[in-house]
Amino acid sequence: MSIDARSIYDASMSSVRIDRWLWAARIYKTRTDAQAACAGGRVKLNDGDVKPATQVKPGDRIRAQAPRGLTILEVVALAEKRLGPAPARELYVDHSPPPPPRDPLDIPVRDRGTGRPTKADRRALERLRASRDAD
Repeated sequence: MSIDARSIYDASMSSVRIDRWLWAARIYKTRTDAQAACAGGRVKLNDGDVKPATQVKPGDRIRAQAPRGLTILEVVALAEKRLGPAPARELYVDHSPPPPPRDPLDIPVRDRGTGRPTKADRRALERLRASRDAD
């Protein structure tokens, strides 16, 4: 733990609300998102369901379906306030699986010097991107 980060952590805390911890650790962008994820069943604490007010303490394992994908974390330190990216990473040990490999896109390559894409070309490209994002 870095010297700067120690001043942020409160050693007297024995537990913190899970929604506050997920927000402070930058797993969710807003505390409201963290609360919604807990209430919606997308967050598990030690393989059990949680409510936003459930207390988390060091040593607990959190499994969350976050915007970046499945996240499996082991709580190392507690914080109630949102931290910067570097100190936030010191709150947990990440046991998440690596993300699945992305499929290479088969975007047709235009010959150099053929000019701007036509409106039909642009629409075809937008359809291709939309179908990729839907998967």
